[in-house]
Formats: sequence, structure tokens, C-alpha cells
Amino acid sequence: MTENVTPREVVEPEAAKPEEKEDWKSFGWFLVKLVIVVLVFRTFVFTSFNIPSESMMPRLLVGDYLFAAKWPYGYSRYSLPFDVDVGDGRVFASLPEHGDVAIFKHPIDHTDYIKRVIGLPGDTVQMVDGQLVLNGNPVPKERVEDFVVDLPAGERCYSGRFAFRAEDGTPACRYPQFRETLPNGVSYNVLDLGVVAVDNTAPVIVPEDHVFMMGDNRDNSQDSRRASVSGGWVGLVPTENLVAEASFMYWSWGNGVRWGRIFEGI
Repeated sequence: MTENVTPREVVEPEAAKPEEKEDWKSFGWFLVKLVIVVLVFRTFVFTSFNIPSESMMPRLLVGDYLFAAKWPYGYSRYSLPFDVDVGDGRVFASLPEHGDVAIFKHPIDHTDYIKRVIGLPGDTVQMVDGQLVLNGNPVPKERVEDFVVDLPAGERCYSGRFAFRAEDGTPACRYPQFRETLPNGVSYNVLDLGVVAVDNTAPVIVPEDHVFMMGDNRDNSQDSRRASVSGGWVGLVPTENLVAEASFMYWSWGNGVRWGRIFEGI
């Protein structure tokens, strides 16, 4: 006798659930938090700057990109985004040190400039025959080997007498270079390209809440040696206009990538 067998119920495999759609709300919140972090970083920690001129040669070259620290000098409406009003002067204000390389706003047109801090409030600054004199004492200036820099395509040296060709035939510029050492021990190299009008200046006493700035390329820098002019000479710079202290380079481009300059300190 054949036994009737009830066929087993066929169990269909559970259909794969469709992949969950991305939670756009969560992603949007992530973007908001990222923007906040970047904004806080750029507002209070570091800002970036690229070198547009030769005024800070030999230390900084056209095409250098650097990060600058905002906290060393405190914060003012010039160092904060959207021209935030923090009242008179600066919050958490601190004076720079002699020899700092600082980014600041031009006193008249508020363009970004970068120069070296030479004089602080109360200092007397003068140039005598191309020699820096600080508080009545000549700043030691030692001749060192010439500074050689590749000549970018389409550009010229400061003067034809500085032009030459490197061993591989590359056009370059060779400039006289000197080592200056400030009274606080900070040393840096400067260029002296010849006799110019600002090689001799009257002594200037730096007033309160101001700094005296100079470019390392002494004969090719519009700095505090003359009164402020929109788009040009900066004159004495109010400390309120300080933005940040140059820290290190993160990129450099000339006739190609200058790999040896990347991540160098200022």
C-alpha cells in the first residue's frame, strides 16, 4: 500500500533586502560639522598665504605657499573673517618679536603684505648707507655667498648686471647676500642690490601700538621706511593690523616644483 506523502512546503529564500539608502540627513550634518571645524581652524589657528613678490627674497620666493599661525599675536577684526568687530585693538594681544616674519594688512588699502618685524614700540630705526641701525647701534651685517635663483620664464632680474646662466645653461639671477643678526640673536639673510633712496633715512621712533616692518630684499621692498601709500609703501603698521606669524611652507612652484622647500620652516 502506497503511503500518501504530503509534499513539504517549499520555503523560498528570503529576498535580499535592498541596500539601505544613504542617510542624507546624517551626511548633511557631517558636512556642517566639517565646515565648522575648517572655519574654526582658519579663524583661530592657521591661515594660508602665497608669496606674490620678491620683497622677502632670499627667504621667500615668488610661488611659495605657506601656513601662518594666528594665535601668537592675538585676534583683531583684521585677522578674523567677515571683518568681525572685536572692539578696539586686539583680543589676547601679544607683541611680535624682533625678526618675526609676519603677515599684516596694509594700513590704508588693507591688502595682505608679508615683511619682517624690525622695530617694536619705543625702538629707534634708521638706515645709514644701507646699514640697519637699531636703537643707535648698527646691526651686524656679514657678507656671505651670493644668492642664486632660477629666472622664471618671461621674467627678468632686478638689473641686467645680476643676470647669468647656470652651468646647465638655465637663466638665473645672482644677488649680493648678507647675514644680519638682531640684538635678540635672530639671524637672517638679506639682499643688497645697490644704492637706493631708502638706504639713508631719518631715525624713526616706533610709536605705541605700531611696528616697523622691512623686507629682506632691502632694495626691492616697499615697507616702513616710507609713509603709507595705497597700493605701495606700508609705513608704520598698527599692531591691530597684524594677521599671523609665518610658520612653514607647504608648497613651492617656480620653473617646476621646488621639492626642497616644501615643509621648510620660515
